[in-house]
This record gives sequence, C-alpha cells and structure tokens, in this order.
Amino acid sequence: MIPTLHTERLTLRPHARGDFDAYAAFMASERSVYMGGPFDRDKAWAWFTTEIASWALYGFGTLAMVYDGRLAGGVGLIHPPHFPEPECGWQVFDGFEGLGLATEGARAMLDHTFATTDLPSIVSYIDVDNAPSIRVAEKLGGVRDPHAAKADGDGDDTYVFRHQRRAA
Repeated sequence: MIPTLHTERLTLRPHARGDFDAYAAFMASERSVYMGGPFDRDKAWAWFTTEIASWALYGFGTLAMVYDGRLAGGVGLIHPPHFPEPECGWQVFDGFEGLGLATEGARAMLDHTFATTDLPSIVSYIDVDNAPSIRVAEKLGGVRDPHAAKADGDGDDTYVFRHQRRAA
C-alpha cells in the first residue's frame, strides 16, 4: 500500500525503523524550529509513527528521501486532526541542503497524490521566516492563499501555500 517512488536523483521509500535515529536528530535540532521543535525523542517518535500511520488512515503519508544511497530527509502528506486540510511538507537533513532535493521529492509526492486521490488541492503551512521552504513552495507552483484556514495554533506567522492539481 505504501509506494516507492523514483525521481531523477531520489528514491522515496517507506520509512524503516532504522530511519528513526536520523529523524530524531533532525527533530531535536534547531532546524525543526519551523515545525514547533526542537523535540525530544518521545515527541519525535510520535511524529515519525504518525507520518507512517497516515498511509493506513488516509491513503497518503510521508516517505523517506534517499539520495546517493543515504537518508537525506523526508517528504509527504499529513492530515492530523488540527490541520484543516492535508499538508505537503518536507524535511532536509544536515548536509543535504541546497541541492534541490525538497523540491524534487515534493513534486514527486504531489504528482503521486494527485494521481491516486481525488484531492483538488493540497496546502503547505510555512512559517513566514522559513525562506528556504517558501522558495520550495514557490518552485512547486504553490500560491499563497490568504483566505485558507490555518492549522490550530498557527497565526500571522504562518503562510498557507496552495498546490493545485496540474493539467494533464
């Protein structure tokens, strides 16, 4: 049920238990501040397992992003109860920034999700100070939607970018 996707440079595969240490290290770092972090290992585990469980609950979820045989981050869709609609998000681990991997992985996830679901659009909730993620959303063709509902707890410090289904 959980797909493995391939792009020019990436393999997007189901998360494995062995991915957790790298995931937890990212979530414990200052780089997770735009997600509400840093988080301890227990909270990171809750996020990790929720992202995996999304596949069974919704038919979409997150995938591990593998570049040159190494775990480089994650990308996918989540829809926890406090999000008004499904969100496409990405994480790029230390040492893999600036390579365009988030854009490449997120494009593959968006295309796959639009091909396998009836979602008319997907959002990305991005902190106004997270310039790299704003650039990714824009490269994906996302457009700021000032009228979109935000996740509980998000205020004026969050932009909502809307990704539309691309024409066939």
